[in-house]
Amino acid sequence: MKFYLAPMEGITGYVYRNAYQKYFEPFDKYFLPFISPNPKGKFAPWEEADLLPEHNQGMYVVPQILTNRSEEFINTARELKRYGYNEVNLNLGCPSKGVVAKFRGSGFLAKPEDLNRFLEEIFEHLDMKISIKTRSGRWDADEFEELLEIYNKYPLEELIVHPRVQKDYYGNRPNLAAFRIAYTESKNPICYNGDLFTKEDFVKIIEAFPAVDRVMLARGVLRDPQLNGKIKGKKDLTMETYRQFHDDLFHGYFSTIQGEKNAVFKMKEIWGYLRYSFDAKEEIVRQIWTASDKAGYEKAIDDFFRNVQLKE
Repeated sequence: MKFYLAPMEGITGYVYRNAYQKYFEPFDKYFLPFISPNPKGKFAPWEEADLLPEHNQGMYVVPQILTNRSEEFINTARELKRYGYNEVNLNLGCPSKGVVAKFRGSGFLAKPEDLNRFLEEIFEHLDMKISIKTRSGRWDADEFEELLEIYNKYPLEELIVHPRVQKDYYGNRPNLAAFRIAYTESKNPICYNGDLFTKEDFVKIIEAFPAVDRVMLARGVLRDPQLNGKIKGKKDLTMETYRQFHDDLFHGYFSTIQGEKNAVFKMKEIWGYLRYSFDAKEEIVRQIWTASDKAGYEKAIDDFFRNVQLKE
């Protein structure tokens, strides 16, 4: 079984990946938050920082590209190859309104003929491994059969399926009937992604789809960084490990993000997920939310780790 870390914009950047890799069960692949090609054909500073090989030592990293223009995808993939990457991923899953309005991400699923031409062109011009992360449709899961027919025309490295449609965002439950279509009819390797929050969630998916040999974890691993290890039956970790993980994130963000308040905000964003790893009273967590500067945040964190325990 292969385990992948999902690309989550603004969260799973290289600071997070390196801290995670140091303290928790490693992933087989780490997918980078999407790169959005620009007219100049160059990477934004934060994109370049995220993909630099020296920021991803000891990890198998796959850059993800968000575009509906084949020439942009081809040029970006070729530039990534100069950095040493031989595998790229096409984002057909992002449900953000701003992205979808431009027919990118899951918005591109609404134009299957254009998507087919796009894939034909990138496979004609690129000698690289290409995977796709897709939703099951723009509006309705009934769209997925036509989309899968298109995907089956091309030699994908793998097809990562999040069985929700764009309008679901992250609500409703994953549509396992839609995933079963991919499971039974895909000519490419299939990876399951969606609502894997516990080991029990993982077991249910594998019992329903026993031939699945790869899964992608997303919000579940942000809430419980031990999740990958728990699924594999590894020994539970300690509060000290979580404190060290936190401190690596803390120092990483404060050394790479301009502005003390911005770094504090980034840590609060992480705590929006990480809090679920702990048995913590609301008033203890509230001290983190109300911290407005580095000193206040550090005090709140010291109080937190003195007064809480990991969930069993």
